[in-house]
Amino acid sequence: MDRKENIFKRIKNSVSDGSINPSSDRDRILLVLKSLILHLHPPMVNEKTIKFNHTFGLGGMAVVLICLQFITGLLLRFTYAPFPGSAYDSILHLQSTVLFGQLIRNIHHWSGLLLVIITSLHLLRVFFTSGFHGKRQFNWVIGVCLLLLVVFSNFTGYLLPWDQLAYWAVTVATGMLEYIPIIGTGLMEILLGGKQVGSSTLLIFYNLHTGIFPILIILIMAFHFWRVRKAGGVVVPADKSENKMVPAVPNLVAKEFVVMLVLLAFVFLLALIFDAPLLEKANPAFSPNPAKAPWYFLGIQELMLHFHPLFSAIIIPITSLIFLLLIPYFLYETEDNGVWFYSGKGKQLAIRSAVISGAASLAFILINEFLFKSGKLLGFLPDEISNGLIPFIIFMSGFYGFYKFLINKKGANKNEAIQTLVVSILTVFIVLTIVGIFFRGKGMALTF
Repeated sequence: MDRKENIFKRIKNSVSDGSINPSSDRDRILLVLKSLILHLHPPMVNEKTIKFNHTFGLGGMAVVLICLQFITGLLLRFTYAPFPGSAYDSILHLQSTVLFGQLIRNIHHWSGLLLVIITSLHLLRVFFTSGFHGKRQFNWVIGVCLLLLVVFSNFTGYLLPWDQLAYWAVTVATGMLEYIPIIGTGLMEILLGGKQVGSSTLLIFYNLHTGIFPILIILIMAFHFWRVRKAGGVVVPADKSENKMVPAVPNLVAKEFVVMLVLLAFVFLLALIFDAPLLEKANPAFSPNPAKAPWYFLGIQELMLHFHPLFSAIIIPITSLIFLLLIPYFLYETEDNGVWFYSGKGKQLAIRSAVISGAASLAFILINEFLFKSGKLLGFLPDEISNGLIPFIIFMSGFYGFYKFLINKKGANKNEAIQTLVVSILTVFIVLTIVGIFFRGKGMALTF
C-alpha cells in the first residue's frame, strides 16, 4: 500500500510542479502511460536485474507473443469455419482471397510456435538463476501451469487447419490417453467428442483454443505478474557488490521496448519468408507414413518406441511433471542465489551432465533399435513388466544413484545436484525429440 501511495504522490507532485500539464493532450497521454507502466513495474528496479544476459527479456517476449496470438487469432476468426466440411476450404479462402490473409495466418503460426519455445526458455531461465526460492515458490508452480496452458492451447490450434498433418498428429497424440488404466478410453472419448477425431473434436478444440484457454492464460498470467511484483521482482544476483536502484522508466522500459521491436521484426520476417504448413485436406481413411504427433510431443512418441506405452506415455511424463512442480519445495542449503547455474561448480556439472546424458541417450536409441528391435529384454514376462516396470525402476534407481553420487562424491550441494539432475533429464528429452523430428522415417524406422 505504501508503494502505491508513493507512486500516486510522485504523479501528484509532477502535476503540481508543472512538469506534467494535465491540460495538454500529450501530457495526459504520458500520465496515463506512466501510471500503467508503474502498475506493471515497480518505480525503482535493481540495476543488476535489468542486464540483458540476466533474463534475456524472455518473460516480456512471451507477453508480446501472447498479445500477437490474440490479435491475429481474432482476425482469423472472421473467416474460419469450425466444421470438417468447410474448415479446410476456409483456410484456402483466407490464404488466396483475403487481403493479407496468408501473412496473418503465418504470423499466428510462427508466433504460436515461438511462444512454446520462449515460455519453456523462460521457465528454464528462472530455474537456472534459482528464481524459485522463498516468496517465489508458488509462482514457479504458476509458471509451470502457464507453460502447460500454452502447450495445450497450441495443441488445440494444431487441428484447426483440418489437413492431413493436423488430423493425424492429433489422432496420434490423443491416442496416448488410451493407455491410462481404467479411465483412459473414457477421457479420450470426452476430449474427442467420440471414438475418433471428427466434427465434434474440431468444434471442441476450436472452443478450447479460442475461448477457454485464452481466458485461463490471461487470468493466470495476471496472477503471475502480481506474484512477481509481490516477491520484489526478478531475483537479484547474490554478490557482494552494491545493490544500486535505478528508475524503471526509462532504464527497464526502454530495453523492453527494444526487445519487443526485435522480436516483432523476427516474427514478421519469418512470416514473410516461410508460409505456415498446409497439406492436403484431412482424410480419415488414409494415414500418412509416418504419422507423427505435434513436435512438442515427439519426445514422448519416441519414448513409446522403446518402452511400454503405459510408462512412456503416462507414468514417465506424469512423474517428470510432479518432480518439476516440487522443485521449489525441496530443502535447500541456501536460497535466492540469482546467479546463472548457481556456482562455477554447478555450471561444470551441468555441462558434463548434458554431454554424458546426450551421448548415453543416443547410444540407448541405437542399441535398442538394432539389437533389441522388439524392445523386450525379458520375453518370458508380461510386456508391462519386462518393457515397462523393470526399465522404469532401473532408470529411476540410476537417477537417484546419480544424485547421491553428486552429493557424496562430487561435493555438490542440493541446489547444484538437483540442477544437474534436471539438466540430465532435459537433455534426454531434447535428444528424443530431435530424433523423433528428424530421424524417424516410414514406419517410424530410424533413418540417417
